[in-house]
Amino acid sequence: MKYLHDIGSYFVMIKKVFGSFTKRSVLRELIFKEIDDLIIDSLGIVAFISFFVGGVVAIQTALNMTNPLIPESLIGFATRQSVILEFSPTFISIIMAGKVGSFITSSIGSMRVTEQIDALEVMGINSLNYLVFPKIVALLFYPFVIAISMFLGIFGGWLAGVYGGFTSSTAFIEGLQDSFIPYHLFYAFLKTFVFAFILATVPSWQGYYMKGGALEVGKASTNSFVWTSVLIILANYVITQLLLSS
Repeated sequence: MKYLHDIGSYFVMIKKVFGSFTKRSVLRELIFKEIDDLIIDSLGIVAFISFFVGGVVAIQTALNMTNPLIPESLIGFATRQSVILEFSPTFISIIMAGKVGSFITSSIGSMRVTEQIDALEVMGINSLNYLVFPKIVALLFYPFVIAISMFLGIFGGWLAGVYGGFTSSTAFIEGLQDSFIPYHLFYAFLKTFVFAFILATVPSWQGYYMKGGALEVGKASTNSFVWTSVLIILANYVITQLLLSS
């Protein structure tokens, strides 16, 4: 029953977010600030992880190619498929659930503890629209982060494969082009938009409805990561089942 109540409060929050809107000029400043905090500040860690994981995927693929009849181009093919279909959209999103999600929950939770949210309500401001809506808009740029992750993941795979002596540049690029299905990009970016909405709203929900003091802010951040990760994995399963299993 507790979980049903929690989920109910989440949907109530979503409804209120799109209720009474804050002044456009105020929202504009808030949106730019959230883009800087949530998107720009995340590029470094995303680029670092994507580059090296792409390299690891290429190396592991090469080391498992024990049959001499398997073409070297498989390294490029496997790297492309792994990075585009799952690593960049899904696993980067789970990493972002830790970085961005914890930041959102702790910032809103701190405002709850210090009664700043109550002050907004007293001034007649829809606090949920003021706090959560700019985060949703900012994370509409999240697919841009995932596109960079895809590029760097494949580039890291190319560097590791070619300069590690596992394949030639020509064979790797041939593998990248082999049996490419543009629909896979549509699938990847569609679920990225869904994950972006989860990343913006679930941590906000955990921070907004938390109760207690500073200790509870830390607990809310942990709960935020767990809820966000679980919902991303469930959404990933549902979207994959709907779009790829036909």
